[in-house]
Amino acid sequence: MNAEHTDLHALVEYNTGDRVKKDLTRCNWMNAALVCLDAGQEIPPHPEPYGVLFYIVEGDGRITVGENTYDVKPGHVVLVPRDGVRGIAPRTRMSLLGVQEPH
Repeated sequence: MNAEHTDLHALVEYNTGDRVKKDLTRCNWMNAALVCLDAGQEIPPHPEPYGVLFYIVEGDGRITVGENTYDVKPGHVVLVPRDGVRGIAPRTRMSLLGVQEPH
């Protein structure tokens, strides 16, 4: 999807079997994706070669950045640097917008 205007809440979709990831745009200066995780669908901490800004759309949980863990809820923003370790552990259903360096 490459749209100039998108209602993120309308795109939120959960699957009890696996996380849902919807690419919103991929271009030469950024990638943006909506990630929807059901409670318990953790993304374990792991390194990635690109930086990302996470914006919490709905739900709550924890995001790990390096050695730090942050409790997050709607409206929170978390920045993860390039080559940084990141992980996501929702307490409830949680959706996040990830805006990344292109990769």
